Amino acid sequence: MDITTFRALLAPLGQEALQASQTLIAEGIPEITALTRLRRLYPVPLAAAAYEQAALRRKALAGGKFAHAAVLYFTRDGLEQATGEVVARHRAARYAPFGTVADLTCGIGGDALALAREHRVVAIDRDPLRLALARENARASGVGSRFWPVCADLHTLPTPRVAALFCDPGRRTAAGRRIFSPEGYQPPLSLVTSWRATVPALGVKVSPGIDRADFPAFGAAEVEFISEGGALKEAVFWYGPLRSVARRATLLPGGATLAADGGPTQAVPSVPPGAILYEPDPAVIRAGLVEHLAILLGAAKLDPEIAYLTADAAQPTPFARAYRVIESFPFGLKRLRARLRALDAGIVTVKKRGSPLDTDALARQLRGEGTRDLVVALTQVLGKPYALVMCADLTA
Repeated sequence: MDITTFRALLAPLGQEALQASQTLIAEGIPEITALTRLRRLYPVPLAAAAYEQAALRRKALAGGKFAHAAVLYFTRDGLEQATGEVVARHRAARYAPFGTVADLTCGIGGDALALAREHRVVAIDRDPLRLALARENARASGVGSRFWPVCADLHTLPTPRVAALFCDPGRRTAAGRRIFSPEGYQPPLSLVTSWRATVPALGVKVSPGIDRADFPAFGAAEVEFISEGGALKEAVFWYGPLRSVARRATLLPGGATLAADGGPTQAVPSVPPGAILYEPDPAVIRAGLVEHLAILLGAAKLDPEIAYLTADAAQPTPFARAYRVIESFPFGLKRLRARLRALDAGIVTVKKRGSPLDTDALARQLRGEGTRDLVVALTQVLGKPYALVMCADLTA
């Protein structure tokens, strides 16, 4: 879809085509059949754009990124790369002390919409279509009066006169391949951080898989990892007055946060498995806060290099999932199968840290005819391969 077609989509005939497309999809009409019907009634480019929008809205609703996706506009790449509402609102809260915020690469508006609920937002993007989509999304979300679109290239744009900055740089090539180095982002991280000379308050979204070697120097910025529903979603570098600690793990939707401004206050020992195994949330692991969590829980590690924790009793925590350990022993496939049979195993879920085995394939091999659903963790215990047979229900 180009910007001319998008404008046509906003016109009465386009809205009619969009409604017709949504009806066809809701009725389960196959895509080819639906498009054939639409092309009989509307210009071909408009029919295609309307059907794509209807399909993307349905996908956005199913994926849970946008609660009011039924009135928003997307591109395929824009929907995939946009920040979901839950994360965007969490991040926007960090900007509470600031008046006007510039979203330097607004895309279709995922972050800008959340910011515009409480702030004036200067929304900048070099792509006229993405900017037009974001502007319409702001209007549809009821924040259009606080949304100021600017079509510009950050490589040539002077620093906006605002109180704070946010940037979600592009992290894919034109061919769709992921870019791992922050200097390969569009715009590169060095360009974005150079704007701090004028506006010190800056937040930059980066890949959650970013190499630790690319973290800012310890203390130069806060590195926050965000998970949602137990899945790692995003990472952000917070600079200047937006920084509060060195490392942070945030768990959404509840908002629990684990933070540290230095190393652990005491050494965390490594010991054989106790009665409980803790599997830390991925945000805690990526933020380098496993040892901090161990101290908080009174737990130990199974191995200095492995992000599993163990204890003799479970402590309630949002930062890790706890399993009751039934048995643990040096790994051997024959022994593991025998013990699972003896424990009346049915469905077996396999987890691993520090093991080369394929968990899905092994889970199929280990599934038994019994009545108990069990969990197997393949890991290292004090440098040796181990298997832990566990129950997810701590009361069982």
